[in-house]
Amino acid sequence: MKRLLIAAACAALLTALPAQAADLATTAAALRDKALTDPTAWDVLESLTTEVGARPVGSPAMTRAKDWSVETFKRLGFANVKVESFETSAWSRGAESASVISPWPQPLHILGLGGSSPTPPGGLEAQIAVFSTYADLLAQPVGSLTGKIAVVTQPMTRTQDGSGYGGVNAQRTYGAVEAAKRGAVAYLVRSLSTDDTRLPHTGGAAPAGIPSAALSTVDAELLDRMAARGKPVKVRLEMASSFNPKAQAWNISGEIVGREKPDEVLVIGGHLDSWDVGTGAVDDAAGVAIMTGAAKVIAGLPKGPRRTIRVVMFGSEEQGGSGTAYAAAHKDEIGKVVLVGESDSGAGAIWSADLPKGSRATPQMVAFAKAVAPLKVIISRTDGRSGGADVGPMVRLGAPVVDLRQDASRYFDLHHSQDDTLDKVDPKALAQNVAVWTAFLYTVADSDIDFRKLATEAK
Repeated sequence: MKRLLIAAACAALLTALPAQAADLATTAAALRDKALTDPTAWDVLESLTTEVGARPVGSPAMTRAKDWSVETFKRLGFANVKVESFETSAWSRGAESASVISPWPQPLHILGLGGSSPTPPGGLEAQIAVFSTYADLLAQPVGSLTGKIAVVTQPMTRTQDGSGYGGVNAQRTYGAVEAAKRGAVAYLVRSLSTDDTRLPHTGGAAPAGIPSAALSTVDAELLDRMAARGKPVKVRLEMASSFNPKAQAWNISGEIVGREKPDEVLVIGGHLDSWDVGTGAVDDAAGVAIMTGAAKVIAGLPKGPRRTIRVVMFGSEEQGGSGTAYAAAHKDEIGKVVLVGESDSGAGAIWSADLPKGSRATPQMVAFAKAVAPLKVIISRTDGRSGGADVGPMVRLGAPVVDLRQDASRYFDLHHSQDDTLDKVDPKALAQNVAVWTAFLYTVADSDIDFRKLATEAK
């Protein structure tokens, strides 16, 4: 009965919107339809992956990406294009190889984790200690892995919301630190991936003073089977890398300036950098393209929105630093930031929206819900919380946040791997993302909704 009452109330709101909200809903629906066929997002995605390719922070490619961003914003008619530089640490990959040398010699497929130490000159050879779960590794006493290579082979669960990634992220991020505490000379972890190929997936990890690498899911299972046979298994690693504690990086932004309240700003974006394998198409050229495309569709209106929409291409998400740098540079304007949001889960269709606290029943958000219902987007009962790595620091300073959740079912087959390439992006799903973000941004930017006030009233 309670569910029926809620549904009836929502239906009543949808059919009896105030005049302003009805206008918002009508225009949002028209923009939604335009976004579904607008080529901007795909063109931006194709351009970035083709003309720049992989974009690890601290590399010449990242410098080219910065220049590409400025040219793209200007070409598309964005105003107030700004390049904000900051320093961050940058890890760079060198030559890598791994193999089982006894008792059943064969190659292993690895990618060093960002933050890994290199092996000694000439590499290292050691017996492995295999743990089927990360908890099993943590249960080992200090000193128990002295002289060994620790291996964690716990698989990741495929989920629509990406929670399977969060459930095992610690084994990549902190596993080498924990292995080193117990005396290990190196650390190998099953890739945080849901694929079944022999392509490993890299990612960031806390520096531990020992070499650390991700195994392909196939090779992790190979070591599981070898260990189960009861004989000591010996592995050889040879890994080179370098580390720059003060690499130059940039956050680049452009604006659709508000016609009435230009100092009230919606800050949205995606991250420009990528890992060095693949071309960073789903992670996160797609996010950059979605946000740029959505803002561009709104800019095509006969008159711009009342508030300013600022698109930020964040310059160092994978290895960290861009979100903190941006928040620090803009802390004095946080009070004027209407809302923040980012797209960083590839190009899977948006299926759920976590709106700012206390806003679900407002005429503006009901207008948004009406506009995106044909795109199969539900309005969840969960409030927006973090937004993502690059807007998280602004959220912690008090900025309201929205989470538009993408279908991540296939995302972790691809991200951080050689398979992260343009051909894996579904143009229709990309367009659906643009349409949803366009409808949301318009209903906020062309209204006077105050998310801070709503959150306070909801307490």
